[in-house]
Amino acid sequence: MHRLVAFVLMGLLAASPAFAQRWVTAWAASVQGPYPVGNPTAQPELRFALPSQETGAKDQTFRLVVKPELWGRQVRVRLSNAFGARAVVFDGVFVGLQSSGAALMAQSNRPVSFAGKRSVTVPPGGQVWSDAVTLPFVSNPAAAELLGRKLAVSLHVVGPSGPPTWHAKALQTSYMTAQGAGSLGELEDESAYPNSTTSWFFLDAVDMTAEPGTRLVVCFGDSITDGTSSTLNGDDRWPDVLARRLAGNSGSSGQKFSVVNAGIGGNQVVGPAEYGLAKPTPGGPSALQRLERDVLGLSGVTHVIWLEGINDFSTNGGATFERVRDGMVEGVGRLRAKLPGVRVLGATLTSVVGTTSAAHQTPEVEQRRRAFNAWVREQANREKGGVFDGIVDFDRATVDGSSGAMRAEFIPGSTIGGPGDGLHPNRAGYLAMGDAVDLRLLTGPPARAPRPAVKAAQ
Repeated sequence: MHRLVAFVLMGLLAASPAFAQRWVTAWAASVQGPYPVGNPTAQPELRFALPSQETGAKDQTFRLVVKPELWGRQVRVRLSNAFGARAVVFDGVFVGLQSSGAALMAQSNRPVSFAGKRSVTVPPGGQVWSDAVTLPFVSNPAAAELLGRKLAVSLHVVGPSGPPTWHAKALQTSYMTAQGAGSLGELEDESAYPNSTTSWFFLDAVDMTAEPGTRLVVCFGDSITDGTSSTLNGDDRWPDVLARRLAGNSGSSGQKFSVVNAGIGGNQVVGPAEYGLAKPTPGGPSALQRLERDVLGLSGVTHVIWLEGINDFSTNGGATFERVRDGMVEGVGRLRAKLPGVRVLGATLTSVVGTTSAAHQTPEVEQRRRAFNAWVREQANREKGGVFDGIVDFDRATVDGSSGAMRAEFIPGSTIGGPGDGLHPNRAGYLAMGDAVDLRLLTGPPARAPRPAVKAAQ
């Protein structure tokens, strides 16, 4: 009798709102166009794995390595065909804990289904969330051993896919089988994955179950958020630094955070005016065009840090300060309309003085940047009529006050190599940027409407 009462009480507790688990995005990468249009870094030769751009992927398996900033007992993944010209059929999808390279920890790999089926067809322009999958190696989501560990999402593309939808600048090594190798995602060893890539294909979000009150910070922007000149496989973009700071602060604050990167190298706030399969550009669709998919479409968003505009001001973009300002005001308005209670932090743009990037080195670019930064600083307090709930002054954190350029120690090439371009920071610069975020702007009480509870695993 006592056992029955205890069992019933445990069931009631598990079903109560205080114990309800909710989906929170633990990793994301904004898809930007059809392969090979984009700006990858340190990309290996892909002509053996993807010999034909027109054919794309064909009867081959991708093993995509990602680092969740939050772990849960259940996971789901989102597959995207946003920029596909034809429907793509996926099957043999698995999730497992990476060991090293393309190898997985023994017995960690689990099959993924979609509406109860092991295969799914995603139409051109579409995307699909998987069913929930229980992770056998996550008994305690807060365990220190899981911090920094990486998830491997394996997926078989029946193909031909046409030019794959991708995120070019992963700065993370993932793996592919040869074409015609078949569905091999269930394998936990690496023998079937001879090809490597530093891009992510088809996969653009991973959700984990999380406690109520868990917060999601979306870092929205261009190449300086995407991590250009950061360290390959080093996880030292400024959003990575911020994620580690918040994880280290969770013990004292008691708050749980996930931080995801929604940056795209070359992206603009308002440009290009047109973007499509017939005319793709390396920076992808404008921030305003991709806002729905890359921010509003994620799970559990509570905060957005928006660092963008320098590419709009470049000679390639040609936008005025006023146009970018108005575009950002529009974007913030859309965020607040769809996500009541969301906190939006504006960010100042880092210096272009002395850059070797021809598109950014004209005096007009620097003038517009300074005007934009002055406006962002004026809009720092929403309670006093400002656009933003706060700001992050990345310019002040990285600028040399005597020259107006980026500080010299932040410019030399990182392990990617090269002298640096005076526009993108190296590892030291990204550390300074991640440290510049005032954590108090993220730890205040956000007024959030609850997200739907998690459905049972299939």
